[in-house]
Amino acid sequence: MQVDNHLPQITSAPRLLTKWQNETMSKDAANSDSKTAAQADPGANRSRTPTSQQFLDYMGSGWADNNATAIAASPVTEFTPDRRAKVAAAFAGEVIVIEAGPAATRSNDTEYRYRPHSAFAHLTGWGANTVPDSVLVIDARESETKSILFLRETAGKDSSEFFANSAIGEFWVGQRPSLGEVSQLLAIETRSLTKYDEFVEALGENFITLAHPALAEFVSELRLVKDQYEIAEMRKAVDGSIKGFEEVAANLGKAKAHPRGERIVETAFFTEARANGNDLGYETIAAAGEHACTLHWIINNGPVRDGDLLLLDAGVEMESLYTADVTRTIPINGKFSPLQREIYEAVLEAADAVFAMAKPGVLFKEMHATAMRVIAEKTHGWGFLPGSVEDSLNPENQHHRRWMVHGTGHHLGLDVHDCAQARREMSMDAELKPGMIFTIEPGLYFHKDDLLVPAEFRGIGVRIEDDVLVTETGVENLTGALPRKVDELEAWLAKHAG
Repeated sequence: MQVDNHLPQITSAPRLLTKWQNETMSKDAANSDSKTAAQADPGANRSRTPTSQQFLDYMGSGWADNNATAIAASPVTEFTPDRRAKVAAAFAGEVIVIEAGPAATRSNDTEYRYRPHSAFAHLTGWGANTVPDSVLVIDARESETKSILFLRETAGKDSSEFFANSAIGEFWVGQRPSLGEVSQLLAIETRSLTKYDEFVEALGENFITLAHPALAEFVSELRLVKDQYEIAEMRKAVDGSIKGFEEVAANLGKAKAHPRGERIVETAFFTEARANGNDLGYETIAAAGEHACTLHWIINNGPVRDGDLLLLDAGVEMESLYTADVTRTIPINGKFSPLQREIYEAVLEAADAVFAMAKPGVLFKEMHATAMRVIAEKTHGWGFLPGSVEDSLNPENQHHRRWMVHGTGHHLGLDVHDCAQARREMSMDAELKPGMIFTIEPGLYFHKDDLLVPAEFRGIGVRIEDDVLVTETGVENLTGALPRKVDELEAWLAKHAG
């Protein structure tokens, strides 16, 4: 992509105040008549550690030396310099600032598990262990690009931060790595976050951030084609997800015995995600029975009953933050009914049609059109459409989409819906290229109150979702080890079900 070097300037990136600074500001504000003490400092009504010098001296003494050991560079460092070089080439003459972002507050002083911005993770290679508020700077003003990673380095035990700051103190959240350790791990120059404000002040307003649309687009589009490190991480995420599905199968008996069996399904998968990955890539959809017709059912509070289907849409996220996204629809009692089988095989036929035509040079949107033709033919064969297949495929009609309102796939990687800021001409309207990873996920959903279908169809929802890598000649089904065909899926259930 060619980018105009004469980009409009972003006035300034927000100064990154530490939580310690924010707490101090809150304490100062407590003296204001316009705020109560509790409003100014949410922790004012709690027990406080002593602040005397005597206590500080005592807390800072008697600790063993924590000598840092040599850290091997991460395998990702073979690829991150090239990623940053592409950004620098596109925005030559600029200083590019990519913020990891702050921790997100859940309530009061309780925070969500931290996850850095995907662009930051991609360009640094730093994943689940990223220190909040870190900042990557790519200086492309000279012929030789310079990259600097600013981070909040670990504080000494002689600092009050160590024991008194519940947001970032080592006593509370664990030790942060040193500048040297991060530099070794990521093969990049590191500086203390305390130096960041001084650095950007020297730049004045001459830098750009992800608030700049062209930069947000470019770093998103940079992830459309995965490098070998990314592909390897995606394979790991898929393998972990398949193990998660096996755990679900092993816990089906327990799920059926519980009034909120969907929660048993959800937590079985989550156990695998946390044990052998970093987290879930997204909230698990554990939709049994009629809940399978709700596309993003994440409440997961319903029963799991024999005779119904279970639609499980789940993915394991690795420490690198790459995630899989897999869906299988399985018969809870181990066997599809004749009608369930018919609907399932209709969806499978749509998916297989996409697999058959997907290859380099095919437009991404053509895969959706291929799946939609099959869905239109199937719903017409059941007598659900008001006219012919061709009438329904008319862009103005699309009657068949009453039973499949979503798209057939999306890019996948650091985000479950990866590359979301990419321009349409670079994604939906673009040709498939080797190295792209995306999902193929047709479905059919017949809601319980849908009067346009026979009563026996109502409450049945089916989706099959696979993660696909584009090769030089076609596509590889990364999730192919998880059965898709009816007979194979039933045999898999018989092997793993508990």
